Amino acid sequence: MSVEQKAAGKEEEGKLQKGIAEFYDESSGIWENIWGDHMHHGFYDPDSTVSVSDHRAAQIRMIQESLRFASLLSENPSKWPKSIVDVGCGIGGSSRYLAKKFGATSVGITLSPVQAQRANSLAAAQGLADKVSFEVADALKQPFPDGKFDLVWSMESGEHMPDKAKFVGELARVAAPGGTIIIVTWCHRDLGPDEQSLLPWEQDLLKKICDSYYLPAWCSTSDYVKLLESLSLQDIKSADWSPFVAPFWPAVIRTALTWNGLTSLLRSGLKTIKGALAMPLMIKGYKKDLIKFSIITCRKPE
Repeated sequence: MSVEQKAAGKEEEGKLQKGIAEFYDESSGIWENIWGDHMHHGFYDPDSTVSVSDHRAAQIRMIQESLRFASLLSENPSKWPKSIVDVGCGIGGSSRYLAKKFGATSVGITLSPVQAQRANSLAAAQGLADKVSFEVADALKQPFPDGKFDLVWSMESGEHMPDKAKFVGELARVAAPGGTIIIVTWCHRDLGPDEQSLLPWEQDLLKKICDSYYLPAWCSTSDYVKLLESLSLQDIKSADWSPFVAPFWPAVIRTALTWNGLTSLLRSGLKTIKGALAMPLMIKGYKKDLIKFSIITCRKPE
């Protein structure tokens, strides 16, 4: 790669990070106002009809089911993680929940200064300031030493990462020996054995979503698994949880169309409005089996 290409790549990455930070600076307050402090999908019974209060319970269920999938719901406290990093922490909902559940310390990182400030305020208000902290940092260059965390948690942040290999490499680097890595993320479908790329209409749909949510190129679940295998990580498991998140986007659209939702949107700014207009595209992607809601977990060797 030439010096010019490297410079262009860095400039593109910088633009993406700025867009992500501004998008969440704008939209996090609206999300919290309507949905509470968990900025991720809920885990539902397939084909269920649910209300907003059910969604908040479903978001907690998403955390619990992720822990169960990673075999972390032990009754033995000696097996609980003691130190956690929340990579792409939003306003800190997962960090605070996990810290309370396990009696652990947790640090969350985000590109959004607004999110980090709000997350620290909520931690202080809930009496967790000694257990949980949040800072602005880049997930691809985490400000932590090697092997620091028993649990490396990434709940719906991987889709924002422009370099998936570097992202996974950093998750593995900061994980302690024997530590668990949990990645819950949006992926595109796995390619068939004779396919070199997604179909043109699929690429077009994903590009429209990327433009609205400040996402780089998508990858598949099998791409993530290969990256983890290349780092010699153990107990690698993955699953497609798309059926369990199906009610989520229709519900977000319904809340956006309430008076509270509409007035909040209009006050928020263009980036948030653009994101709201792209929500039907996410529904289409799920219905066409293009978008997959994936969980991938593994363990770092002792």
